[in-house]
Amino acid sequence: MALQIGDTAPDFTLYNSELTEVSLSSFRGKRVIIHFFPMAFTGTCTEQLCTARDNFSFYEGVNAEVLGISVDSPFTLAKFKQDQSYQFQLLSDFNKEVSRAYGSLYEEFVFGLKGVSKRAAFVVDEEGKIAYAEVLEDAGNLPNFKAIDDTLKA
Repeated sequence: MALQIGDTAPDFTLYNSELTEVSLSSFRGKRVIIHFFPMAFTGTCTEQLCTARDNFSFYEGVNAEVLGISVDSPFTLAKFKQDQSYQFQLLSDFNKEVSRAYGSLYEEFVFGLKGVSKRAAFVVDEEGKIAYAEVLEDAGNLPNFKAIDDTLKA
């Protein structure tokens, strides 16, 4: 069943690109924007995260953290983060558990690849509830950044 606005966001602990564990629950009291993306170094994924990077000062101004999650390894994510100068954490869901919990997992993706994160965006409020949820079936589409920003302004 897909996550709905008002649902409790599934907690998780994943390794970031610096090989440090990061838990969603550690951000309690702040809003968190979670961007799931299929694969580092691909066109639309880069565009998605660069849009978040370029809006970072707005997110800071509304007390919101940004997290990027994919099934890439932490080592791949470290290079991606460095190359694109992302100011936010990239988390490795290599075992696909978090993508599955958020309803954001392709069982089969392009080229016969199995278990790849869908492009998705969630806003989690200060109490750990889903305030915005968007899971895209077409990986060529971007999340609705205006809707994300409107949720954060509300």
